[in-house]
Amino acid sequence: MREPNAVDFWRGIALITIFINHIPGNVFQNYTYSQYGISDAAELFVFLAGWSIGIATRGRDGVPEPALRTVLRLLSRMVEVYRAQLVITAIALAMLAGAALYLDNPLLVEWHNAGPIFSDPIQATVGWVTLLHQLGFFNILPLYVVLLGLAPAFVLLSRLHLGLAIGISVLVYAVSLVFEINIPSWPVEGHWFFNPLCWQLLLVLGFAAHEWRRSSERFLAWRRRLMPLGVVIVIVGAVLSWFNLRPDPLAVPEPRLLFIFDKSYLSPARLVHFLGVMLAFQAVFGLVQPRAGWLTRQLAGLGRNSLAVFSVGSVASLGAQLIRFWTGGGFATDVFVVGCGLASLSFTAWFVEWRSRSPRPSSAA
Repeated sequence: MREPNAVDFWRGIALITIFINHIPGNVFQNYTYSQYGISDAAELFVFLAGWSIGIATRGRDGVPEPALRTVLRLLSRMVEVYRAQLVITAIALAMLAGAALYLDNPLLVEWHNAGPIFSDPIQATVGWVTLLHQLGFFNILPLYVVLLGLAPAFVLLSRLHLGLAIGISVLVYAVSLVFEINIPSWPVEGHWFFNPLCWQLLLVLGFAAHEWRRSSERFLAWRRRLMPLGVVIVIVGAVLSWFNLRPDPLAVPEPRLLFIFDKSYLSPARLVHFLGVMLAFQAVFGLVQPRAGWLTRQLAGLGRNSLAVFSVGSVASLGAQLIRFWTGGGFATDVFVVGCGLASLSFTAWFVEWRSRSPRPSSAA
């Protein structure tokens, strides 16, 4: 397994934060960094996905791999993520149905947009299998599926000119933002919670940052020089969050998404805040690793196995929600469900790597 690195370290932090934030109302949610700014772990997760694509599509010598290999690599990963989404959605539906039966509370099957799947299973089954119908808190992987489907085009464009890939990405983002273009949901009317046409910009920026880090001394120099600006952005975001200062969507001019803090469309304010966070905390891994090696190894282990860990975390967070509902919540319950959840994430990362290290028995002749 690769040694701990900044990408896996931060991805591990993102996975823990997403897990905790997917248990609404728990006491530990108040201490995640998403409570002190206008962006959250979702931005970090997608940005690092783009960075990882930059690593994965180059050989050990740093030379870009053949185009066909890149396309097949990214599309195969897309299939893996799609499969994981189907599995965790099916488990979530069974958990909601089982809890409704056990607690004799039919309202539980209405949780998180699950109602149509039980009331109109023919249409809704087609919907969730095609990702057009998504459960609440189970909508990040569908975004990732579409982004991986788009990624080959941006990677291959970047080999012609990185600026071309970025320019097209910015254009798609701007048009989607101004005209509020999003993928519709079905059979329930609405749109995707995470708009892939906007969030693709963050994936491309992550990929571009990796490319610049490899080849541009100027990028590295400006990244260090802009650290104070990042600190200022983080402070401003903390003030806005602390005092709940947000633009009124009904009072801003059109196009309104340019001015509000909208998560679905990755509004500019959220994007700027996230980039500020990256600038402000860019040196944290280098400071933490020599002083807390065990912690960095644990977090990096989560990040190395992000898909399995995220999938288990999604199911565990729903289980935690159901336990809190059943018991009425409280500090002791939060300690129990969050502690058990974090243990399950760590075990998942260990188990995936244990399986990969274990010798496989040879097949019989």
